[in-house]
Amino acid sequence: MSDLEEEYRLDYFEEHGFRRTECSECGDHFWTLDPDRETCGEPPCDEYSFIDDAGFDEEFELGEMREAFLSFFEERDHDRIDPYPVAANRWRDDVLLTQASIYDFQPLVTSGTTPPPANPLTISQPCIRMQDIDNVGVTGRHTMAFEMMAHHAFNAREDIDDPEQYAYEGEAYWKEETVAYCLELFEELGADPQEVTLIEDPWVGGGNAGPAFEVIYKGAELATLVFMQFEQDADGEYEMKDGNCYSPMDTYIVDTGYGLERWAWVSQGTPTVYEAVYPDTIDFLTSNAGIDHTDEEAEIVHRAAKLAGRMDIDEAEDVEAARDDIAAEIGVETERLRELVEPLESIYAIADHSRTLAYMLGDGIVPSNVGTGYLARMVLRRTKRLVDTVGVDAPMDELVDMQAERLDYSNRDTIRDIVRTEVEKYRETLDRGSRRVESLAEEYAETGDPIPTDELVELYDSHGIQPDMVEEIAAERGVDVDVPEDFYSAVAQRHEEEDVASAAETAGYADRIADLPETDRLYYEDQNRTEFEAVVLEVFEREDGDYDVVLDQTMFYPEGGGQPPDHGTLSTEDVTADVTDVQVHDGVIVHRADADPGTGDFVTGQVDGTRRRRLMQHHTATHVVGHAARHVLGEHVRQAGAQKRTDSARLDVRHYEPVAREEVKEIERVANDLVTDNSQVTQEWPDRHAAEAEHGFDLYQGGIPQGEQIRLITVDEDVQACGGTHVSRTGDIGAIKIRSTERIQDGVVRLSFAAGEAAIEATQETEDALYEAGDALDVDPMDVPETAERFFEAWKDRGKEIEELQEQLAEARASGASDGEEVDLDGTTAVIQRVDAEMNELRATANAISEDGSVAVIGSGADGAQFVVAAPEGSGVDAGAVVSELADRVGGGGGGPSDFAQGGGPDAAALEDALADAPDVLRQVMSA
Repeated sequence: MSDLEEEYRLDYFEEHGFRRTECSECGDHFWTLDPDRETCGEPPCDEYSFIDDAGFDEEFELGEMREAFLSFFEERDHDRIDPYPVAANRWRDDVLLTQASIYDFQPLVTSGTTPPPANPLTISQPCIRMQDIDNVGVTGRHTMAFEMMAHHAFNAREDIDDPEQYAYEGEAYWKEETVAYCLELFEELGADPQEVTLIEDPWVGGGNAGPAFEVIYKGAELATLVFMQFEQDADGEYEMKDGNCYSPMDTYIVDTGYGLERWAWVSQGTPTVYEAVYPDTIDFLTSNAGIDHTDEEAEIVHRAAKLAGRMDIDEAEDVEAARDDIAAEIGVETERLRELVEPLESIYAIADHSRTLAYMLGDGIVPSNVGTGYLARMVLRRTKRLVDTVGVDAPMDELVDMQAERLDYSNRDTIRDIVRTEVEKYRETLDRGSRRVESLAEEYAETGDPIPTDELVELYDSHGIQPDMVEEIAAERGVDVDVPEDFYSAVAQRHEEEDVASAAETAGYADRIADLPETDRLYYEDQNRTEFEAVVLEVFEREDGDYDVVLDQTMFYPEGGGQPPDHGTLSTEDVTADVTDVQVHDGVIVHRADADPGTGDFVTGQVDGTRRRRLMQHHTATHVVGHAARHVLGEHVRQAGAQKRTDSARLDVRHYEPVAREEVKEIERVANDLVTDNSQVTQEWPDRHAAEAEHGFDLYQGGIPQGEQIRLITVDEDVQACGGTHVSRTGDIGAIKIRSTERIQDGVVRLSFAAGEAAIEATQETEDALYEAGDALDVDPMDVPETAERFFEAWKDRGKEIEELQEQLAEARASGASDGEEVDLDGTTAVIQRVDAEMNELRATANAISEDGSVAVIGSGADGAQFVVAAPEGSGVDAGAVVSELADRVGGGGGGPSDFAQGGGPDAAALEDALADAPDVLRQVMSA
């Protein structure tokens, strides 16, 4: 088995006098120009030496450092590429957020399927790493939101059998040049080369691997140089640190990452990265929170910052142990150090989280319970908790807007609106959830066990309750809580893994069609054509008696993009087969038919023209409705799902509020204005990168297509990558009628609508319902709303009268309580009665008896066996426990608070026995 040592021995190192040595502290191998250096330079083996002693000739703010980096590589023949969104699921379906610059080019470019937008290239890519959330503020160096400056080169080996199988050929550059560029950048900025170390740290990820250098300068890790050159192979000669074997790939890629924030930090020499990145925000927050240290306190905090590099939640099992070490080293008590630094850690986290939210919301992520929306909500709620805990009284939307302004987002009003809406939702959630925490704490107080982590995760997922809030409530009841240090990153990782889980299904005969050529798709040539001729390439008999037919070419559209498949027939001289389903597998289109047309025969295909036309109308209408929704609701609106049918369609959009009736009418008006404009609907097949550069990643509303060229459908100003069939002009849609809207999940609204003939049918259905209502009410259809309102008010008044009569009846029953059994409970009277009535009367009777100072136990056999128990304050009776015990006797359950509870079960025959046992049950509960 080969190791990687030779992969790190570069001519550059030998020519420039570098030596390879082993760190005396951690044992890692590294390269250095310093003949006396014994340690690798990275904490905890070494401390930060740039704090108060900046590492470069000049101080750089973020924008200045970004420009210096990009210009450096542009001068060395790299093309500058605009950054991608932080929501990586806009152009790939295997991850949620952009965590590194290489994410921009995965999986299509790195696999060689499509060429890169430039080669070589340089970029400064905003990223969000949720796994760092627990470290933010604590370590002094972690930021959840950051920019990864990078340069990339995409290479393909020329000694393979078919080098043209990849979208790029030859070598742009490799290891020697990459390391040279890195060291040249340091020297250009005025760094001391002898303080730079390059630690050997092999990289593994996503089935690929390669040698890599961590580049350390004055204690800070400023760059990572990854050489992606291996792929997982059971027979490979290289065993990597994940325990798997790897062999060389046909493509090999320079993947570098230079942390913009850390480069700016080292250039300024501030105590933490946060003062370098968020100086104005931190000044505002500390002032607002009333944090004002004396000179002595400030010195303690400053000295601790230099040692904070040894704190790392994903490495240190107990961060408090690291805090103990720091306190001892600077000569203060740990508690004193904690009092000084923890409020600042919260301030740092608020600044970072606000920037993270600005990136997320600025790029159009809408908070919800799934996907990127869940992660945005998680960050927002944690930020709100920190704001409240540290005593910052500035509105959350103002804090996020400060960062959105710095990032130059144009949708700042929408960002503020989303934040305000989410904060209000959070308040409502906390009100409901806190009662659940109290109940849970009481439950674990009885067992003596701590509240476990899985309960914390459920409280957070369902109610947004932060772990420290659970700790506070639990502590009041003497209950401990198991809170892992990496709680938030663990929750985020769980949701990311759930949401990118593959749902792909493979046809049972997929291996048999692998050798068949891709089907020629005639429906793209003329979407109105319905008849064609083709050759049958293969027929697969299905277990249910039908057949799957593969043709050389087809006019049948296969199911995809939310559009159902075409139906129709395949005919020969001897056979006419009905086609009831059409699917595509790896470019091969398969027609499900009820007869075998015969392999090798010519067939005539006939698509059901009426079905095709209706589906085309609804598909184009989906684009139009989405465009109108963005026009009315805001540019943050993006498709979350769609389904087209012959009689209707639905479009799910991401939006943070319910859609008001007036907004629905405006969406419908804008959509139909576009229809009456009769704009041309065009299709084109541009280069993928050119299309992305011109239109952005909102192209991929309905999914992410493969290939170097993508099909674009343009409807007025709306441009989308789409594989479906469409009408030629918007006027061909006929009309669009929005039938309903509903919030199908938090952050997602469904717009249901109909187009063309289906729109007329939908309108007629609504009118029919209105006419039927008018007939039932014996009024003109236009008077139905007013009449219905009048009837409703009369119904409510009648209900109030009934309630009053029920209360009077209950009082009468209560005054005649001697009809039931009276039991003395140590000076308190309990009345046990059977009243066969509905639940409202049972509750009223129990309340009337309780108000007179007696415990009420009321049973009914009107609907199974029902119980209501009411206990006045000071009676010593727990109504919930009594109901639970009685309901168990009739085969059911129930409960409630100690003063009022209800329940029951299906066994009405056991009601009398249960009521007879009630006195004993009351005494047992009182003595418990």
